[in-house]
Amino acid sequence: MNILLINPPSFNELMGNNPAIIESERGFNPPLGLLFLAGYLLEKTTHKVSVIDSQVEELTYDALEQRIKNIAFEVVGITAMTFTLIDVIKTINIVKKIKPECNLVLGGPHVNIYPEETINIKGVDFVVLGEGEKIFAKLIDNIDDFKKLNGIKGLVYKNKDGTIVHTGLPVLIPENELDKLPFPKRELTPYKKYSSILAKRTPITTLFTSRGCPYKCSFCNRPHLGNIFRAVSAERVVQEVEECLKLGIHEFLVYDDTFTVRKNRVKRICELIIKKDLDIGFDIRARVDTLDEELLQLLKKAGCRGIHYGIEAGTEKILKVLRKGITLQKAKEIFVLTKKYKIQTLAYFMIGSPDETIEDIFETFRVSKWLKPDFVHMTILTPFSATDIYIQGLSKGVFKNDVWKEFAENPDENFEPPFWEENFTRQELEKLLIKGYKTFYTRPSYIIKNLFKISSFGEFKRKTKAGLKVIFMR
Repeated sequence: MNILLINPPSFNELMGNNPAIIESERGFNPPLGLLFLAGYLLEKTTHKVSVIDSQVEELTYDALEQRIKNIAFEVVGITAMTFTLIDVIKTINIVKKIKPECNLVLGGPHVNIYPEETINIKGVDFVVLGEGEKIFAKLIDNIDDFKKLNGIKGLVYKNKDGTIVHTGLPVLIPENELDKLPFPKRELTPYKKYSSILAKRTPITTLFTSRGCPYKCSFCNRPHLGNIFRAVSAERVVQEVEECLKLGIHEFLVYDDTFTVRKNRVKRICELIIKKDLDIGFDIRARVDTLDEELLQLLKKAGCRGIHYGIEAGTEKILKVLRKGITLQKAKEIFVLTKKYKIQTLAYFMIGSPDETIEDIFETFRVSKWLKPDFVHMTILTPFSATDIYIQGLSKGVFKNDVWKEFAENPDENFEPPFWEENFTRQELEKLLIKGYKTFYTRPSYIIKNLFKISSFGEFKRKTKAGLKVIFMR
């Protein structure tokens, strides 16, 4: 059977509560979820697979339609996130216009929160819940046998009489099976086009070396991956890196929610990279309470160029509201150590949290400079669906209606994501956010320091372009 996997365009992507300019320079990352599916299907089945990444190819909808017309397929799989739902629906309409009889399957974070709302979208034939590799393959193998489909956990579909069938929640892939999963099939996309403003070289790729997050932050939820941390072995991680090197990829963004949950595994990964003398650079995401000097020294030696730290707030009061479980003093200690080993730091902050005052926000701006990160990424808190903060807001009446559910039922291009409305207006938060960016990035000392760190003309162009956009934000 011919399978077509599509990463839709992002012309109608909801940008949270942040000015679009903040997201405009982030570059493109490969759709790793789809590429994991492709790798599994090609290795474990006899099906043929094609992939279209509309975003990195910068396809208009007309161009996407022409691409789809030139590909043979019986089944189409699309990743659905709530923020991309409008573009997902537009893509579904194109697919069904070209081939109405094909089976169209949606997976991803959105469908796990709103499975019934998703199956009611016109043109959707099946919804795959949880981690998709094995479930999607079983679906394809039995797609014309409804009796067998009913025995596959993790599916939602409609019977011939229109009744919705939910076969039950899937079981997460056990940790001891993660190493057996095929690598993402990166070569099915134009992988040389992926880039990042933070990378020293292009192309870049992303790596997922674990699944699930054990932490309980009130603003976050990963329903399709669960809260049980499961990690790929160090040997398997390095093997995937070596496969990427064969493609000419030397730069990596490790996209685990927290790469450093298990220090011994990270140490082993670094030791293998050093032993094999691999020519790579990589960024990771980490918590300040999962690192120490020994690990930072080893990360640097292995090629770690940057660490992205979720700090989120500049007061202990708001850190407790967000259930971050860290202290600002610990953050300061780790930022000093990270700087000692010449690893770049990016600090994430949010404003507009519950119980936050204007004084708290200005303290966050002060802390963003006090920690001395190389970069900051500031956002307005968006209470996402199914997060504890959103549920809290509904129970307190901060949100008049369940706006995310309403959007899932009737997607509207004019929808504005909710914000915590108790203390500030949306316009006030947007002005404060711009102020936060400008007070950090337009300091003369910061500009001069970073000019001397630029190592290539390509890096200079990317950072200058982004910097000018910050300066002229309004």
